[in-house]
Amino acid sequence: MYTKSWCPYCDRAKRLLAAKGQTWREIDVEASDAACQEMIARSHQRTVPQIWIGDRHVGGFDDLAALETQGHLDALLGLAGGARASEHRKLVIVGGGPAGFTAALYSARAELAPAVVAGLQIGGQLMLTTDVENYPGFPEAVTGPELMERFRAQAERFGAAVFTEDATAIDLSRRPFRVRTAERTLTSDALVLALGASARWLGLESETRLQNKGVSACATCDGALFRGKAMAVVGGGDTAMEEALFLTRFATEVTVVHRRSELRASKIMQERARNHPKIRFAWNSEVDEVLGSEFVSGVRLRDVESGATRELPVEALFVAIGHKPNTDLVRGQLELDPVGYIKVESGGTRTSVEGVFACGDAIDAIYRQAVTAAGTGCMAAIDAERWLAARGIE
Repeated sequence: MYTKSWCPYCDRAKRLLAAKGQTWREIDVEASDAACQEMIARSHQRTVPQIWIGDRHVGGFDDLAALETQGHLDALLGLAGGARASEHRKLVIVGGGPAGFTAALYSARAELAPAVVAGLQIGGQLMLTTDVENYPGFPEAVTGPELMERFRAQAERFGAAVFTEDATAIDLSRRPFRVRTAERTLTSDALVLALGASARWLGLESETRLQNKGVSACATCDGALFRGKAMAVVGGGDTAMEEALFLTRFATEVTVVHRRSELRASKIMQERARNHPKIRFAWNSEVDEVLGSEFVSGVRLRDVESGATRELPVEALFVAIGHKPNTDLVRGQLELDPVGYIKVESGGTRTSVEGVFACGDAIDAIYRQAVTAAGTGCMAAIDAERWLAARGIE
């Protein structure tokens, strides 16, 4: 496994393999330029981790997770397949970010013994964040992974069972509700959906073709692989400014590409970006095409007002244009808004299906902060507890 010292996807891959009793040889691409070049030559990829099982190049964490979700990973590892486990819980929580773990904490303290289907990408979007400076109680800042590890440990301390598995199917058609993973089937009297959101992409063919070859949605994962190169970030919000500022550690210069003439980011993040000597801005511009054959060599920008195009030579493009809710598993089973966010009652977390509650970024198109996600996770747990108590299930 080729890795680097601060790489949340590397940590997720190692956590998944360790849970299956595996060991591995780890090659740090930051330790030497030769190791980095060796990885690129062997994998034709510029992102970490890059994983081999025996002689087979699996790819990155997403590829490893896909094998697990499809039920193929155990066979590839030479593990004997077993029968799917099945158990019933009063409450199952789907999602392992701030909302899901806060719901787990509150419901566990209420002695509901919840099960959390936290996902292979446990921790949500905070796992891709370097320093969290605005979470209450951490005046000196805390890394995203450390904060999420504390969330998890606190929930487990009170008795929540955490499964680092992806939900592959959710059945809301009848009670008990059913949540399936590659490993087990969980049934529950009540269900909390903390499904979170995922990064949006530009939707360009060239972007898809060059993903992992200079196109990325995680600067903290991949920025160091382009040390000494010019880079670009697409977006105008806090995430884009955070990505741009982080990349200045490695880049010769960072160009922020934004469709408008002013940023949407908070004032403090705007000031940091505007005042940084390595950051410049391409205003009123959008990426028309990502250039390059084998790896990114630049982007073609189009002026949204005049339609004029120009080429910007960069060797890495980081996309930070927002997120979409991860609600595909429940589409058609409960009420969603046109974008895909779960609709809940005003001031609460009840969904259109009795006994199903929702929280976190899957219901929030406005604030999308860790602290607001945690707050709605608390609300969902209390709503679920009261709903169960009203039916004599305590």
